Order: sequence, then structure tokens, then C-alpha cells
Amino acid sequence: MTIASFAMAVVFTAVAMSGFMALATLIERRSGNSGWIDVVWTFGLGATGIAGALLPFGAGPMSRHWLVAGLALAWALRLGLHIARRTSGIAEDPRYAKLKRDWGNDAPRQMVRLLQIQALVSIPLALGIVLAAHSPAPVLGWQDLAGIIVFVAGLAGGAVADGQLRAFARSGRGGVCDRGLWRWSRHPNYFFECLLWCSYAVIAPGMSYPWGWLALLAPACITLLLTRISGIPPLEEHMLAKHGAAYRAYQNRTSALIPLPPKGAMP
Repeated sequence: MTIASFAMAVVFTAVAMSGFMALATLIERRSGNSGWIDVVWTFGLGATGIAGALLPFGAGPMSRHWLVAGLALAWALRLGLHIARRTSGIAEDPRYAKLKRDWGNDAPRQMVRLLQIQALVSIPLALGIVLAAHSPAPVLGWQDLAGIIVFVAGLAGGAVADGQLRAFARSGRGGVCDRGLWRWSRHPNYFFECLLWCSYAVIAPGMSYPWGWLALLAPACITLLLTRISGIPPLEEHMLAKHGAAYRAYQNRTSALIPLPPKGAMP
């Protein structure tokens, strides 16, 4: 991948994600349900990654291009359909709803700004897919296999965590879900999402491919987003407001992200 090709990939991902988040803004305004924002973001990022994997930005065999495009497709379908099903049953995403209340009459303008910022910070994620797809190693090898293993672990773990949370909600027990993976982590779905994005950083780097090391920005970016910005902080605030002392106790005994034995559990 030349400097010119890399620059073209950056521009492509930036323009594509900006367009998808503009679409998300329009859908949010028309529907009044901010939950559709994350649906559009997921499918938009997946489509951008797939296109970037298949466009001629770099070298490498077509088998790797299609392999990485397939990974991006599997991720987008699994997560996008999950969020869509969740969104269809709610009136608003509580995180975005709080922001809109705080913004007041300036909410429409601020929402446009926020979603374009989301498009900007999504560039490292899309580039991680592109860089992995265009790794110049002539044949599929151990890095590709290792990347697939990491991806499958992340995808399967996220699906299990989401399924356990849905089952808990359907049970009608109420309160805080602390069953299964949720007993070991307050956000196991986020943990496995971060793990999944490591797969591109496993596939991409190589001694003859210096651009590939930039794929490390993909897992770094998603981890930062989920742990410091749009994931855990607003969700924890919402859960504390909803469940009070019960959620505070859950926080005290349960790891925030990495699955670990709960404090006070028998060894």
C-alpha cells in the first residue's frame, strides 16, 4: 500500500462514515427514536469496511480481501440485527435521550455535530478492516488463522452475553442482571466487542507492511469509546439512576469490563 493509496483509503472511510451518520441524523429526526443511530452506525461501518476491503487500495491475495470482508459482514449482521431488535421495542436510547434533554432547544444542531464526531472517530475502525484486508502476505497464513480465532471468540462471546441479557429481561425478575457472564463483568458484551476488533490488528501487521501496524488503532479506538466516552460512562449513570443501591452493590463486586471472579466469591 503506497502513501497515495493509504490517503485514498482514509478519505474514502471518512466520506463514507460521514454520509452514513448524516443518514442516521435524518432517521433519528423522522422516527424520534435515537436508538436507530447505533443501527445505522453498525451497518454503515460494516458496509464501509467491506467496500474498503474489496477496493484496490493495496496488495495481497483476493482470498484475504474476501476473508476480511466476510468478517466485517458477520460483525455488522450480528450486532446490527441485535441493536435493531432492541431498538424496535423502545421509544428512545436512554443515553441519547439524556443528551437531548440536556441540550434543550439546541438539540437538533448538537445531534448533527455529535454524529459527525462519531463518524470521525470511526475512521480508525474502518481503516483497521482495510489494512487487514490489504496485508501483502502472498498466501493466507498463521496470522490470518489467529485473527479468525480471535474474531470468532469475540463474536460468539458478544452473542452469548447479549442472549443472557435478553433472557434475563424476558424472565420478568427485574433488578440487575448478574447471571452468566454478567456475574463476572458488568459489560461482557463490550469486552467481547473490544476483543473482536483485535482480530484485524492480528491479521494486518507484518515486517514488510509498516502500514499494517496502524490497525492496532482499531481495538484501541473501540476500547476508548466503550470505556471512556459513549459506552460504560453514560450507561452506568443510567443504571445507577434506575436501580440505585442495587446497582452500586453490583459495581462494588463486579469487574467493569474484563470478566473476573466477583469480589467475595468462593475461589
